[in-house]
Amino acid sequence: MQAAPVRATAIPTFSTALRAVESLLMSSGQRTARRNAWNSVLEDRRRAKDRVEAQRVLEAVTIARP
Repeated sequence: MQAAPVRATAIPTFSTALRAVESLLMSSGQRTARRNAWNSVLEDRRRAKDRVEAQRVLEAVTIARP
C-alpha cells in the first residue's frame, strides 16, 4: 500500500480565495472600506455580547440581595 502523494503547495482557504477575488474586482479603497465595515460589525457583536453578560451579572446580584 502506497502513501498518498504530498502536495507541495497548501490549498488556500475560502477566505484567502475570497480576498484574492476581491482584490481583482475592487480598488484598494473599496477593499479598505469593506474591511473596516466588517471590523465594525465584529466589534458591535462583541459589545452586544459584553452588554448581555453585564446584564446577567447585574440581574444575578439584584436577585441575590434580600
